[in-house]
Amino acid sequence: MADLPLIVELRLALLREHGDNPIYERLRPDAPDRARRLFAAQLRSPDEVIFLAELRGEVCGILRCIQTGGLPLLFPATHGYISSVYVVPRVRRRGVLRALLAAAIKWCEARGLTELRLHNASDNAVANAAWDALGFRVVEHLRVRRLV
Repeated sequence: MADLPLIVELRLALLREHGDNPIYERLRPDAPDRARRLFAAQLRSPDEVIFLAELRGEVCGILRCIQTGGLPLLFPATHGYISSVYVVPRVRRRGVLRALLAAAIKWCEARGLTELRLHNASDNAVANAAWDALGFRVVEHLRVRRLV
């Protein structure tokens, strides 16, 4: 819980960095207050973990991993799901994401999970390249259609 302010700061930095994305551009004015409540609950959850990366004494990255149920008719019954991943721009390409992912993999393996999944913004070429390099492949597309 002592890291909650850093978690909120990094998560909001991620959303703001992608403010031109059709989903993330809709950041609520009260997002910081909502984020504090949301991430405090996540920190208390027994089925998820938030990893922070530190480089030279400065927190510079975040990755959240959740043990979640799969689709009812398909295997695996549960899998790891990665979200809220952000590395501050000035330390990118220094192994921070790789270290965060290694911690998430270790956490998942300790729980007997055999698969990791994640979503990332399709228009983020840097993230797409990073996840490809880390062994993830695209298997689905999320589409949005506004109705109003």
